[in-house]
Amino acid sequence: MKLLADENVRGAIVRGLLRRRPDLDLLRVQDVGLREADDPTVLAWAAQEGRVVLTQDEETLIGFAYERVSAGLPMPGVIEVRQDVPLGVAIADLLILILASQPGEWEGQVLYIPLR
Repeated sequence: MKLLADENVRGAIVRGLLRRRPDLDLLRVQDVGLREADDPTVLAWAAQEGRVVLTQDEETLIGFAYERVSAGLPMPGVIEVRQDVPLGVAIADLLILILASQPGEWEGQVLYIPLR
């Protein structure tokens, strides 16, 4: 699974994922010139690149993701990690989801962490 972490994702989550899976195909918006880009721009870039967006934005990104789906635009998926999820749980659940997924499996869907 190819991922794009938006600016709302805690750095500790990104570092923890990459520490456990150095081969993980994970970019941050900062890495691709999208620092401070609005949600529709981030989602459009992710769709163009076939990347599932990883976010902790509980207020706006999800709505824009569903707007893309309603408009018939590609949306490879969004994984939202709730703000109150402990770091270890967030990383473990993300790894389960990422490693058990097939490319394209989450097209048009929003998934939530924690999985329980």
